Amino acid sequence: MSQVNTPILEVNDVHKIFEIKKAFKPKLELKALSEINFSLSANETLGIVGESGCGKSTLAKVLTQLEIPTKGDIKLLGKSYKDYNSREFHSLIQMVFQDPYQSLNPRKKAFDIIADPLRINSDKSEAEIKELVYAMMKKVGLREEFGSRYPHHFSGGQRQRLGIARALMLRPKVLILDEPVSALDVSIQAQVLNLLMELQQEFSLSYLFISHDLSVVEHISDRILVMYLGRIVEYGPRDQLFNNPKHPYTKILLESAPKITGEHVEKVTSDVAPSEAPSALYLPKGCAFAPRCPMRTDHCMESIPHLEMKEGRQVACFNA
Repeated sequence: MSQVNTPILEVNDVHKIFEIKKAFKPKLELKALSEINFSLSANETLGIVGESGCGKSTLAKVLTQLEIPTKGDIKLLGKSYKDYNSREFHSLIQMVFQDPYQSLNPRKKAFDIIADPLRINSDKSEAEIKELVYAMMKKVGLREEFGSRYPHHFSGGQRQRLGIARALMLRPKVLILDEPVSALDVSIQAQVLNLLMELQQEFSLSYLFISHDLSVVEHISDRILVMYLGRIVEYGPRDQLFNNPKHPYTKILLESAPKITGEHVEKVTSDVAPSEAPSALYLPKGCAFAPRCPMRTDHCMESIPHLEMKEGRQVACFNA
């Protein structure tokens, strides 16, 4: 992990709204992302956490142009995504998907899976591609003879290494890791995380690390971004956020993580209301977290809080 502050990726006021049309009803709008602002520095890892449905994966899709933002701008190396062609953009930012069982083409051999990004986005010869593919396989811990095998011949950890190799073939500056170890056994998780940190140093990569596992995020991240129903509620340095969270949702998220003491797992209690999060289709008038928040006031029910700098990190809460 690095402390370098050179901006590689800048996300400026990004919104993503999906229109949902139903017969005999006015159209509905699902506000998947609202007012997303953050930056990513060179060699930095930014962890993104939050409950299921908070917008983490939608954000990953918007950043990789699998979805186009409804509003706002995304800059890579100071240049708007609108000013890149597809080949240029995807040579700078790539993604490793959550499920290695689903993200690889079962009809293609490992060699071709890794080689495809170069075949599509470069003018290299097959001889050059062959040399680069086998070199990358070695770096991620896959033997050269594995190139002739199909994905079903590999273990889960090996498939994720295959996905990482594919993502790195264009030598991107930014790698988005969407729950990259959640489908793996704990012992394999550690191996893949160690590999990611080694590759980050070797290739000078910047990571966006999306996960629901707070212990993994704390281990690998420099800064943390906490999302709730499409909005950033807290954003700042890892140690500050884990040791002294300011937003009530961040506090509850950290308190809810199981804590292992000796041979026992502590039972966690929380002040959060037991109700589920509101639907993104029918967000409350004020703060989206207010219906579940133990600190809410009437003001919270009427107005939406925006990110403000408080004690070294940004927090979107009137009562932080």
